[in-house]
Amino acid sequence: MYHIIVNSKRVKGENDENLVTVRQVFDRAGKQYELHFTEHHGHAREIAEELTKSGEKVRLIAMGGDGTLHEVLNGVTYPDRCKLGVIPVGSGNDFAAAVGIPEENIKYAAQIIAFRAPVFIDYIQLSSGLRSVNAVGCGMDVDVLKRAYAARLNGKSKYMYGFFMSFFGYKARRFAIEIDGGERKQFNGLLACLGNGKQIGGGIKLFPKARVDDGYMDFLIIDYLSRFKTFVAFAKLFFRKLDTIKEVTAVKCKKAVIYPSSDKFTIQAEGELYDMANRESVTAEIVSGKLRFYLPHSD
Repeated sequence: MYHIIVNSKRVKGENDENLVTVRQVFDRAGKQYELHFTEHHGHAREIAEELTKSGEKVRLIAMGGDGTLHEVLNGVTYPDRCKLGVIPVGSGNDFAAAVGIPEENIKYAAQIIAFRAPVFIDYIQLSSGLRSVNAVGCGMDVDVLKRAYAARLNGKSKYMYGFFMSFFGYKARRFAIEIDGGERKQFNGLLACLGNGKQIGGGIKLFPKARVDDGYMDFLIIDYLSRFKTFVAFAKLFFRKLDTIKEVTAVKCKKAVIYPSSDKFTIQAEGELYDMANRESVTAEIVSGKLRFYLPHSD
């Protein structure tokens, strides 16, 4: 049985064109499935928790965007007993893009799930209990998202708006970092972001060399830059040469700790925002060999 958890904000009822396509694929493949429509924010997580609490093996499909996938992953009680997939119909779909699942071809996205066996991928586990399959960060990425969500725009345009406004309005913040148990280093930084996937914000490729199955997180830290150098940095970002700037640290790691220097500290995971209390540090570790995911290829 495939349990398809449908974001009702992205899929307008059972006659929605994308959902009709998905049902046709599963029907023709002879697969049994059940549809679960969300009714409010956080409902996908509740549905996933209910479906997995018994510990039985289960197939969960998130039909939505990165936020829906994030909710489903965090609702899973036993990740090693779950096979997970995504049919991308969200506004960003960054994780789907990172692994080659096309948002413009819903039929193919459904066929990947109906006809392929899932393979192991990594995910990021936070000390707070949160899991992230794509990216976790703090700093300018959080500011971009806050501005994007406040804008009355749809689709990827809201992320571009948020990026433009944050570029001119965000100021560097102090934080400290430990990587794989090494020395704690201080930064007055613009960004500290951990990636399992390749991109965030609807297509900004912060981690072009990342792989979802290599057993590592890609950690990108951008220290303070002048306004001009910030412009140069983000120009280089689009040519995937951001790591050539000396104020940029780009490493692969298995564990990282972020120590904020302010009581007001917010992180983002798959575009979902979480406020951290009382200067609480965030420890992130990569988890391998537990979660199976439906991918278009396994190389």
